[in-house]
Amino acid sequence: MLIYKIFRRAEWDALCVARQTNGAPIDIADGYIHMSTAQQVAETAAKHFSGQSDLVLVALNDQALGEDLRWEPSRGGALFPHLYRPMRITDVVWDKSLPLGSSGHIFPEGII
Repeated sequence: MLIYKIFRRAEWDALCVARQTNGAPIDIADGYIHMSTAQQVAETAAKHFSGQSDLVLVALNDQALGEDLRWEPSRGGALFPHLYRPMRITDVVWDKSLPLGSSGHIFPEGII
């Protein structure tokens, strides 16, 4: 199954250069990289990236992340994927721009 991480453009650009990241400041503070499922990602965007443009949506294969990926309760008790190691550029299945429209972020077709 694909899971998703939203990056600000500068964070994504830094990952592309360094080839790995410990995530955004909130990820570093919490000790893991926050991710979302297809059913969770729109709410994640609205809650944590409201009004922000120039974002990048990154897809990763949950099975390829192995034991470093843990499913843990978060918003409303729902299980969210959390990565307990640096994310590597080789983990990325695809990346797409996540623009901001008049009523929120515009996700690629078929994601939500």
